[in-house]
Amino acid sequence: MGEGVALQEERAVERAEIERPEDMSQEQLARFLVDLVHRVMVHHTLWFREVEYQFGMSQALDILQIALTDAYNIQMRRFSKVLGFELEKGIPKPLLEMPREKLIEVIDNLALNWLAVDGVWFQAVERTVGMFDAKRCNDTCWTRFSPFEAWSIKRLLGLPDQAGLEGLKKALRFRLYSRINVQTIIDESPNSIIFQMNDCRVQSARKSKGLEDYPCKSAGVVEYRTFASTIDSRIKTECIGCPPDEHPDEWWCAWRFYIPNDD
Repeated sequence: MGEGVALQEERAVERAEIERPEDMSQEQLARFLVDLVHRVMVHHTLWFREVEYQFGMSQALDILQIALTDAYNIQMRRFSKVLGFELEKGIPKPLLEMPREKLIEVIDNLALNWLAVDGVWFQAVERTVGMFDAKRCNDTCWTRFSPFEAWSIKRLLGLPDQAGLEGLKKALRFRLYSRINVQTIIDESPNSIIFQMNDCRVQSARKSKGLEDYPCKSAGVVEYRTFASTIDSRIKTECIGCPPDEHPDEWWCAWRFYIPNDD
């Protein structure tokens, strides 16, 4: 206990002697840099959230298209100069030269980090104000993240505005979840497909601990409906089953996507 107090006092003295970033040690500067990256990310998110609040999701995504393109070009040019890497077609050359297996490994770990941080947020809210409000925040978050992710994938793949069920099938394979979970897409009819989540990392972890299924249906309904309708506004979504619903061993949740014949 004494050593811990002494270390805290020592660090307090160090911080008191810092008047500007140039006074920091190498380690402190590195921590400062990481903190700045986080601030930039949060500020970017707050801008988008406020624009979405003022003008609605559809127009916010149109504005994001303009802001993201300009911001990306500004940041990449600046960092390529200061960090000494080349850009090729706007992409850092070290990424283009990275072995494909390593690049895919980085992509998969980004997806895992996304899921981990999602869980951290849920648990932080739950510990602070309870499960009910954690679920409420989670569900509301999906009303914004899911259409944003669909928009991002459409932009990445160059999908048309009305991409149809074929576009939805492709987009589902590029979600963050697709790098974490095991999923299956079944062609049910010319106008409908069925999506199954065969292995869910979150639910499987709960099962291994002897816990009941997490009741994710309320979030899933919002998540899949807004994702599909952003890919193509004609697509309708139907929940076949999702916890707390009973489900077979071969999937945790399943969804039907279809375009009505009159459309």
